[in-house]
Amino acid sequence: MLFKKKKFERKVMLKKKVLDSILSFCQMKHPNEGVLILKGKSKNGEIKIDGLVIPPFSETGPTFAGFPHSFLPFDMSYVGIIHSHPSGSAEPSVIDLHNFFGLVSMIVKFPYDDDSVFAWDSNGTAIPLFIE
Repeated sequence: MLFKKKKFERKVMLKKKVLDSILSFCQMKHPNEGVLILKGKSKNGEIKIDGLVIPPFSETGPTFAGFPHSFLPFDMSYVGIIHSHPSGSAEPSVIDLHNFFGLVSMIVKFPYDDDSVFAWDSNGTAIPLFIE
């Protein structure tokens, strides 16, 4: 094989201060879902998240959160999205998987604490998450 693509084990590294901001945002939005864009870098399968963006024109409710992607300014540091599930489930729904954005989709389940955050790939497979 001429161009062999090396397979990397994926993992997500999330800054503690970013996690604290995410949890506060989700608590403010409760009982509705909240959605944020994740900013960071990806190299060799390691996704480092060090910032957040509130998406323009986002809409949320008790069972949905979304935004029109066409209004986003071009930014190569977008690595995915995170949204909350007030229901208490961290599993991605079919709608979550169909609206996948970037390299990772993260879900925060109620009660929005440090152990309530999970990362998923576009197939709905869990990605190991580490807080730094």
